[in-house]
Amino acid sequence: MTLRPPTLAAMSTSSDTTAVTNLIARYAELVDTGDFAGVGTLFADAVFIGGGGSLEGSAAVERMLRATVIVYEDGTPRTQHVTTNIAVEFDGDAATARSYITVFQALPDFPLQPIAAGRYHDRFEKHAGTWRFVERRVHIHLTGDLSHHLRGRPLDAVPEDAARD
Repeated sequence: MTLRPPTLAAMSTSSDTTAVTNLIARYAELVDTGDFAGVGTLFADAVFIGGGGSLEGSAAVERMLRATVIVYEDGTPRTQHVTTNIAVEFDGDAATARSYITVFQALPDFPLQPIAAGRYHDRFEKHAGTWRFVERRVHIHLTGDLSHHLRGRPLDAVPEDAARD
């Protein structure tokens, strides 16, 4: 892939970049606090492609998280999603972003450790002055012990060609 300097059409304001980056961070925060309804809201008009296949809309994303993610007494999955290497590109009222994700987990009988790592490929649009998700593709490349995080192994359920760019 060749990186090219942005054209005038692809330029954004720093507030656009901040808004898109904040959406990426908000997703991690909501998952880590166990607010699956909040995660669903982020995908109200969007497609989520990942471990459970392809889902569209708030209710489907919330249902998938409730069905697959283990939540503990404190109401959280006891995880911390760390999103890094965020690269955002704009084309008018559309944007794409690529980022790395590492998920850590700790429990009283499960020492702090990385349990998954991969990439997000996101698409966004600006609608009525507000940026929102259009699509999130989750590509998990490395997994550790997911037995305290997921019911089953939904990451294995996605056909390889469905997760490709």
